[in-house]
Amino acid sequence: MTTATTPGQGPLTGVRVLELAGIGPGPFAAMLLADLGADVVRVDRPGGPGLAINPGFDVTNRNKRSVIIDLKAPDGAARVLDLAARADILIEGYRPGVAERLGIGPEACHARNPRLVYGRMTGWGQDGPLAQRAGHDIAYIALTGTLGMIGSPGEPPPAPANLLGDYAGGSLYLVVGVLAALHHARATGAGQVVDAAIVDGTAHLSAMIHGMLAAGGWQDRRGANLLDGGCPYYGTYETADGGYMAVGPLEPQFYAEFVRLLDLAEHAEARKDWTRWGELREAVAARFKSRTREEWTTVFDGTDACVAPVLSLREAPHHPHLAARGTFTDHAGLTQPAPAPRFSATPTAVRTGPAQPGAHTEAVAHDWDVPDLLKGPETR
Repeated sequence: MTTATTPGQGPLTGVRVLELAGIGPGPFAAMLLADLGADVVRVDRPGGPGLAINPGFDVTNRNKRSVIIDLKAPDGAARVLDLAARADILIEGYRPGVAERLGIGPEACHARNPRLVYGRMTGWGQDGPLAQRAGHDIAYIALTGTLGMIGSPGEPPPAPANLLGDYAGGSLYLVVGVLAALHHARATGAGQVVDAAIVDGTAHLSAMIHGMLAAGGWQDRRGANLLDGGCPYYGTYETADGGYMAVGPLEPQFYAEFVRLLDLAEHAEARKDWTRWGELREAVAARFKSRTREEWTTVFDGTDACVAPVLSLREAPHHPHLAARGTFTDHAGLTQPAPAPRFSATPTAVRTGPAQPGAHTEAVAHDWDVPDLLKGPETR
């Protein structure tokens, strides 16, 4: 694990991003843009977002600056529009219509800044029968079919944290969208609205599976396919000490190495014979139960059997490979994933810790030339 230093310019240096504070995929998307070097100013509301986490530990607010604006105050919208007039990208995660009612929707912002890329992050999208309904990650991925792909047959699908919907299907698609729209805006001078919906992005992630389904190469049920745990040499197995090993030797040469190291030569031909998959699974499970996770890690170390120990969140930063690459970093005593991906000419870094609400009002007012930020809020 490396120690973060202050420095580094990223490839988005010079890009200004205005983030209207929210929860989930919006803040993560803005963090990614900030990690890449953008000047991200987060507009926090008085009293904060109401999450049960000390803002000093909210890693999704690293590399950002924060100002506080009361959007319900008479001059709240005007202050946001002043910032939007100087921004390249705006990110908001309200329900459809809320930004418009607050006076900071796309039309109002584009009247001040026609080049602005206006990124909208929602679960259901800006239109459709469910657009106005409340929801969270698990409900969004449930409707796309992706949640139904996960888990063992005969058991309820497990909740995959909020990685699949909020961050993979939401944040990453929002970032791709606003950067593509920014490229277009710089080429043409015309901004636009980016409608990033978790249901759309998560469905898009399953494109390969839908192709396999149409071709007859994927069964529409859990635990019956090559990549969903149905295959005995693609999954996880418990070890003698209650740990787990992840295995994935899909190719013939890797599978041959796998059974050799497990001393299961009698099952070498079971790879393509699905009628023998049950006995293969039992044999592999019994073998892994005979040693500890550490012992099996040693057995497979340095081989191409495609086997790795299943580590916990606290263990992962100390794995030799991740430590050597600096996949995790430490900033002010807070261990966190380092920025990704990596750039040869414009390296990124964790420059600052999580932005405290309102801590950068004076600096932003000066840097973005918005002196009204320093005025006290008008009263009703």
